[in-house]
Amino acid sequence: MTALRRQRRISAGVDVALAFGAGAASFALAAVTIVAAGSGAWVVALGVLYGVAIVAMFRRWGVEYAVPAAVAVLLAYDWYYVPPTHGHGFPDAADLAVLLVYLVAGVLIGELAAHAARRADVSESARSELAEEQAALRRVATRVARGESPDAVFAAVAEEAGVLLDLDGARVVRFVGDDEILQLEGWTPPGHDRLPVGRLKLEHTSLSGEVLRTGRTVRIEDYRSIEGALPWFWQQLGIRSGVAAPIIVDGRLWGAMLAWSLQARLLPENAESRLAGFTELVATAISNTASREELALLARGQAALRRVATLVASGVAPSDVFATVAREVGLLLGVNATHIARYEGDGTVTGVGGWSADGGQVSVGARVTLDDTSVTSLVFASGRPARMDSYDDASADIADLTDELGIRSAVGAPVVVDGHLWGAVIASSNDPQPLAADTELRIAAFTELVAAAISNTEARVEVGRLAEEQAALRRVATLVARQASSTEVFTKVAEEVGRLLGAESAWMLCHEPDGGSTLVAMWGELDGAFQVGMQLSVEGDNVAARVRRTWRTARIDDYASITGALGAHARETGVRSAVGSPIVVEGRLWGSMTAVTLGAEPLPADAESRIEEFTELVATSISNMQARSDLAASRARIVAAADEERRRVVRDLHDGAQQRLVHTVVTLKLARRALEEDPGDAPAVVDEALQHAEEATAELRELAHGILPSVLTRGGLRAGVGALASRMHVPVDIGVSVERLPLAVEATAYFIVAEALTNVAKHSHANRAAVTARVTDGTLQVQVRDDGVGGAQPDGSGLLGLGDRLAALDGSLRVESPVDGGTLIAAAIPFR
Repeated sequence: MTALRRQRRISAGVDVALAFGAGAASFALAAVTIVAAGSGAWVVALGVLYGVAIVAMFRRWGVEYAVPAAVAVLLAYDWYYVPPTHGHGFPDAADLAVLLVYLVAGVLIGELAAHAARRADVSESARSELAEEQAALRRVATRVARGESPDAVFAAVAEEAGVLLDLDGARVVRFVGDDEILQLEGWTPPGHDRLPVGRLKLEHTSLSGEVLRTGRTVRIEDYRSIEGALPWFWQQLGIRSGVAAPIIVDGRLWGAMLAWSLQARLLPENAESRLAGFTELVATAISNTASREELALLARGQAALRRVATLVASGVAPSDVFATVAREVGLLLGVNATHIARYEGDGTVTGVGGWSADGGQVSVGARVTLDDTSVTSLVFASGRPARMDSYDDASADIADLTDELGIRSAVGAPVVVDGHLWGAVIASSNDPQPLAADTELRIAAFTELVAAAISNTEARVEVGRLAEEQAALRRVATLVARQASSTEVFTKVAEEVGRLLGAESAWMLCHEPDGGSTLVAMWGELDGAFQVGMQLSVEGDNVAARVRRTWRTARIDDYASITGALGAHARETGVRSAVGSPIVVEGRLWGSMTAVTLGAEPLPADAESRIEEFTELVATSISNMQARSDLAASRARIVAAADEERRRVVRDLHDGAQQRLVHTVVTLKLARRALEEDPGDAPAVVDEALQHAEEATAELRELAHGILPSVLTRGGLRAGVGALASRMHVPVDIGVSVERLPLAVEATAYFIVAEALTNVAKHSHANRAAVTARVTDGTLQVQVRDDGVGGAQPDGSGLLGLGDRLAALDGSLRVESPVDGGTLIAAAIPFR
């Protein structure tokens, strides 16, 4: 492209017109001056002058203007100076046509020559640019091959790009998320300040932001023409224009190459294409560098995993495995400290392993409550890697901990074991600069390997723990099977729990309905300080109080500030930490099991889950003991009820029907004597005997009614309930919608209704009662409801007897009797 076109950026048509005009003007000027000079030395001097002018035109505007001008001057000399000459006047039509043909030919020759020159210039420029770019690539590739650090490679790349484009600065940036970049090493000419590195928030008007948004090359010719606020860092550097190209590494947008000018000049026309072409080569170098680092990292990770796996295979304690894992991760990432945290079920996190370069890591066993101002909480909430570049806004507890350890930033990655979020591996730095942008990726890749080691370790520990628990359960179950006393069983349970958890002492409390608690078992070093049978007040803030209040496992690692009588007594006896778990028997909080330690070290991190699992098994044993005790009591009540019923029958027979029958026999003997001695008196005596016989029959019928009424055996439950209702002094609504049922079921339902209506008559002061009975899914549902004063006691002898009778048929009894709310007695009797 000619200088004129470069300056004015004119079109080809205008260029041809101007060339034609230059030729015409040159002809006219030469003709006028030749004619005016006449002949001789002046004309020759003019020819030399015109030659110099044409050369100057060629150098200034190009061959497309110089050729038409030269043709026009030569034609003027041919017409007006070289014989035969033309007339000194304006050319006629024929001469004008010839002149135009010459001028057009000159213009065409000039344009063709200019086009050929431009193509030659472009080819030469392209060859030069390609050579420069290839040389730049070789220099970058040499650095990569020498294994130089990524920062050195990026600085070299930026320098090569800046020099190639003849600009005032260049740098490589890497995209971190959707609104942030990581400024890598850059280049500026000598005499300028070094470019800052580190994280930077993206702004909409920045080159990087446009590349991230569009994924394409971007040019900003003049930042002063942009609508909106200029990025503060562009203002600070004084950048006037810039160009950026995306860096695509392994098919994804990795970052961008930026180049800018501080001068008020236009960027090179091909800046985008040159930068884009160069960044394609740079991306290969970045990919190779990253691949080499990944291979080295993988090799180090595999070596670390082999060391961890060796520990796991040798059967060392989990604490040693976690400590080794923390050390391997710390050395692998080159950070100040690492620790492994395990998430607990109560919203806390426990440190299970740690390492630091100076020995100042988080202590093993320390528990911290999860909140939104720590990396462990962010990982727990999202299940993904997370980072905190500053702890300025941390909560008081987290701020105290980070200040104590000097932590300035941290990165964490989740440890997922067997599909569940087990915990997190945290890497922290004490440096003012945040951890490297790829720390999340590196730590996440390693934790996948760590999770396998943890899974294997926990599996082995779990098997051993399960074996211990099963052995402990068998020992307790053996005592239960031998029908040992509850005191012996409870003491054995406390001993097994204490030994399983490695505690110094353990005890079992039975929580009474009135709010008190009784110590039913004690084991360990505090056996003398706590006596079995003690009545304890479970109040304030201590493990037993928390368990009773929440029905959940509780843990306290420091008893220094515990309140309540039980907590104060425990603290006075030297208790430092405790774990407690509820014992829930048949849906009721029966009591709690507590294990305590007297030393400085708290109970193991998994103490809650272990004591919880064991107390579930213990609850089953207690339930079995209670069931056996309840069964024995039920059987005793049934035997006593049967004996009482037999005594009642004997008494009723003796005092009633038997006496009537004796009187009948005596009277009949008197009647026979009267017939022999005085027949007139015999009819009266026979009538008396008949009366005694009838009364005896009535009493026998009444006695039989108390055993099983004939109306029930003949008419079923509907008829039996109707007979009972007919004897009531209050109205009874009957809703019995059943047909004949098995005799045992009908009899049981009848006695339930009879007992309930008897209670209505004697105690309820009710105005009305209702009896319903229906069959649902093979179960007879019987309900007796009244609107009386309520307050019926489920443990009354009558209701207990009904409960025993229902239990024999696998039925159940429910009593609801709030004060002034009436009474509901409901029974369910299965019969299929």
